[in-house]
Amino acid sequence: MKVVILAGGFGTRISEESHLKPKPMIEIGEKPILWHIMKEYSHYGHNEFIICCGYKQHMIKEYFADYYLYNGDVTFDFGHENKMIVHNNVSEPWKVTLVDTGLKTMTGGRIKRIKPYIGNESFLMTYGDGVSDIDINALIKFHESKKQIATLTAVHVGQRFGVLDIDKDNMDIKAFREKSHADGSRINAGYMVLDPEVFDYIDGDDTVFEKEPLQRLARDGQLNAYKHNGFWKCMDTQREKECLEKMWYSGNAPWKVWE
Repeated sequence: MKVVILAGGFGTRISEESHLKPKPMIEIGEKPILWHIMKEYSHYGHNEFIICCGYKQHMIKEYFADYYLYNGDVTFDFGHENKMIVHNNVSEPWKVTLVDTGLKTMTGGRIKRIKPYIGNESFLMTYGDGVSDIDINALIKFHESKKQIATLTAVHVGQRFGVLDIDKDNMDIKAFREKSHADGSRINAGYMVLDPEVFDYIDGDDTVFEKEPLQRLARDGQLNAYKHNGFWKCMDTQREKECLEKMWYSGNAPWKVWE
């Protein structure tokens, strides 16, 4: 399956760094969090990525254009043939398509814009600011067993995001709404599997995917939850970035499922 990653937002809540670079390019252990997310998916055999770019998109494009420079040892021979020699070819089995989805486009609009790159097939989708140890292939298997348009990963964390009302018997999502202070429910962690029919639920650039599209899918009985009880963390603030970096450098990074 192709993997769609939303990487176009402004990241205003982690403005200490996002005024200089796109949020998915903020580093954990000297690697962009976008790289960490891609390594997770690649571990499970999903190596074709569509990155929805927007804010400071040139930095994401330059990173992949110069991937060997960022990740390997190189020699620049100016005296003879004026060439670059890559010594340790740090290659990934990746095919990466970088799509300009607009500077101010909302999340739903970004997904709608990559429809030509998806074709008539199911695809994976997540946000460019969260890491997890979720079993991607188990998620896909769950989605295929439900035979509904959309599956999202539901996790327990402190309440800051949209809340899911999940039917306990068959795991259908009955409602998708903004959180309240009284909530103790699971929240949407991204890591979705979406069928191509999802594009019909998105109007255009101004559509926030987490609002009307997910709410309509829930009302239509087409949204279900894959409950994940393992690790998930969103890098939404400088404090959360520092927490993830501490895990990485301590050798205790639960999302590092690859070796």
